[in-house]
Amino acid sequence: MKRPFAVVKLQQSVRIAWESHQEPMSGTHGQTVPVANGELGVMFLGHSSFLLQMQGANLLIDIVLLTHAHMDHLNRPTLRRVARATRRRTGRAPIVIVPQGVEDLVADLGFREIRSLKWWQCTEAAGIEITFTPAKHWGARMFSDTHRQFGGYVLADPAGHRVYHSGDTAYFDGFKEIGRRLHPQIALLPIGAYFPDTYRSVHTSPEEGLQAFVDVGADLMIPMHFGTFALGREPMEEPPIRLMDDAERRGIAGRVRILAEGETFVASPLVSAEDDSISLAAASGGEARRG
Repeated sequence: MKRPFAVVKLQQSVRIAWESHQEPMSGTHGQTVPVANGELGVMFLGHSSFLLQMQGANLLIDIVLLTHAHMDHLNRPTLRRVARATRRRTGRAPIVIVPQGVEDLVADLGFREIRSLKWWQCTEAAGIEITFTPAKHWGARMFSDTHRQFGGYVLADPAGHRVYHSGDTAYFDGFKEIGRRLHPQIALLPIGAYFPDTYRSVHTSPEEGLQAFVDVGADLMIPMHFGTFALGREPMEEPPIRLMDDAERRGIAGRVRILAEGETFVASPLVSAEDDSISLAAASGGEARRG
């Protein structure tokens, strides 16, 4: 008898979590770097998490903007610490933005406000326009809570910077629609957990992640969802190698930037007040800084 999809995925998640526990991740702590007015800072925190510095605001993706309820993306103890630390530092707790159906998982963690979005819905926070985008994945945290939505975000600031974080996703035609509607300049896209091939029903391979970047039409790709945990059966060092090999073959290697954990990519200010896009030269020539 064929096992239900949710059961299969939960069993895979439990096995991966156990294997990752047996081989814990290692890494270094990074410090935020100064970002000048009009610049955009993208700090890679590991796995699928980033700190974005946009227009004087700090936005944590898959900590305060949550893409889905899976335990490697929504960790309740970490979220509670984030809310508590922000309240100590600034005098008030942060807001949290979640897919519809995920509200109950963050309701008791100390956030001052919870906002939930469906695909293509928008909200505004700290002057940043945030649009929740479709993905090809799944959102259940356990067996029966298949009502929980999932997806990614496009963030746009008043200076014209636009960043797309896809969340966990397989390759699908929706990347083209996201590009047509929202025109992101920097795309944060997953490249790990693709082997065995059955995993590609919910995750992209490196080559598919690069095709998603082409479909979206962004200037720059920063890969994620690799190297921190043993997410699939492929060697942990393989995804970025395959990604860059394919980028070289396509002639777009200069538009892919792999960040180390704790490293920040800083995009230059916009070319002019009338130009609402980062030029390819500015995006490709942006500076990567270590904190």
